[in-house]
Parts: sequence; structure tokens; C-alpha cells
Amino acid sequence: MNPLKQLLLILAVPLFSFTTLHKYYISVTQIDYVQDKQSLQITSRIFIDDLEKLLRERYDETIILAGKNESSTADLYIEKYLTEKIQIKVNGKEVKLLYIGKEYDTDLVKCYLEVENIKKIESLEISNKVLFDVFDGQQNIVKTNIYSKQKSVILIPQKDSALLKFN
Repeated sequence: MNPLKQLLLILAVPLFSFTTLHKYYISVTQIDYVQDKQSLQITSRIFIDDLEKLLRERYDETIILAGKNESSTADLYIEKYLTEKIQIKVNGKEVKLLYIGKEYDTDLVKCYLEVENIKKIESLEISNKVLFDVFDGQQNIVKTNIYSKQKSVILIPQKDSALLKFN
């Protein structure tokens, strides 16, 4: 093989090896029961660019998250979306999620939600459809810490809810 063909082969092989790279679409939601406050405290971690893409497609194509140019409507849209896509039933009864706010951590947005007036938890049913309407391969990991029992589930579009028992 002549030197020119060898050089082209050496340069071309790495280009083809990167065609199989795939971005993973994952969110992680942590649900903690704070017994002395009788509340579920929920933190949902979502990649900023994924959430921004969703908000642009669904609500406002000019929306910007994070930084000094963040849209003034960002919190309104995030609250609307999360309270629509995350549903929780405690002991078989649907509860209302309160959006507390958000903060940014490198490439993630941490969204804080709460459910008040929870006296006792025997079962928790969680449905988390966040970003399922944008990314086919989206997976939502839900981790719970209730009565010092830690449980976790992975929710996918074909199975977007789980029932956890704590009695």
C-alpha cells in the first residue's frame, strides 16, 4: 500500500469509530420523606440542554435556561411541565406537587418540588414521564428514601410508573 493510502486510512478509521457514539437521556429524581415536617421533598435532576429543548418545542422557541439571559418565563414553564409529567399517589390517593424552584449545577438543573401534609406512607406510586415526549430513549431513575428504606426504579416510556410499598 502506498504511503498516501496508508495516511488516509489512518485518518479515516478514527472518524468512523465515533459514529456509534450515543447520547444517553436520563433524569434522576430523589424523593425523601421528612417525617418531622410531614412532607415529601423531591429533587429532579435534568440535563439543562434536554430541558431547554423540551421547553422550546412545547412552549417558547426562544426560551433560554441558565445564565444572565435566562427567560423570565422559565420557572413558569418548568413548573407547568413538571407538575403535569410527575404524578404521585400516597396510599392510593393522588397528591399535589408544589414547585419550590430550581438551581443550576454545571450541566444540570435541579428542580425542587414538595408534597405537604403526609402523615404516614404505606405505599407510593410514582409516574415520571419527564422528557418522554422528546426523547425516545429517555430513562427516568426514581430513588426514594422513606423511613430509612431506600428503593429505586427506572421508568421508561413503556413502563412510566411504579408502586413502592413501605409497610
